[in-house]
Amino acid sequence: MSPRKAAVLRDGEGGPSLREHLVATAGRLISRRGTAGLTVREIAREARVADGVLYNHFAGKEELIALALHAHVRSVERALGGLPVRAGEGDVEANLRACVGYGLALHAAFLPAFAGLLSQPEVLRLFDAMPNPLGDGHGLKAVLAGYLRAEQDLGRLSPDASAEAAAMLIVGACHEQVLPRLLLGSAPAPADAPPDFAEGVVATLMRGIAPRPAP
Repeated sequence: MSPRKAAVLRDGEGGPSLREHLVATAGRLISRRGTAGLTVREIAREARVADGVLYNHFAGKEELIALALHAHVRSVERALGGLPVRAGEGDVEANLRACVGYGLALHAAFLPAFAGLLSQPEVLRLFDAMPNPLGDGHGLKAVLAGYLRAEQDLGRLSPDASAEAAAMLIVGACHEQVLPRLLLGSAPAPADAPPDFAEGVVATLMRGIAPRPAP
């Protein structure tokens, strides 16, 4: 005989397991109010289960929060869609400005969920041990590097430049715009970046990766 479902999951068959339901519930709470101060009681109340049920399915609150963070980052990435450019199309500098805008939107959407976790190192450790929530090789830095290499293959960027280093500079610039605001307790948005932020980043970057004129 299969184990009896919690009342909240008894309608219909083939739906989520209680473990999946709890992860999804915690993920919804994180997307609304972040992780700071999130309690087992709050998650259980939102999930409509008894407080102790969580400990039947997870090693502790830390494991549940880490799994919910992982699901949240994946949800944010799916909602934003992929990188909004394709190699060989449009103007390279305009494409890179769009990449910077995408990076700001991505970081502003999911990084606030990590606010308050400095005091919960076990959650961060468990999260870091999980597979990349954006998919192996599909994190922002990897996707940007892939785009830049494709532009190099087309001759639209210097073949001598490091695509990985350029991608890291873009990601780092986006981090710099978002993380300090979080540490100060404010919720950043992409529009918070200075109006000429993307233009300045790309103009500086292009000095190193633009094709060299023929001698």
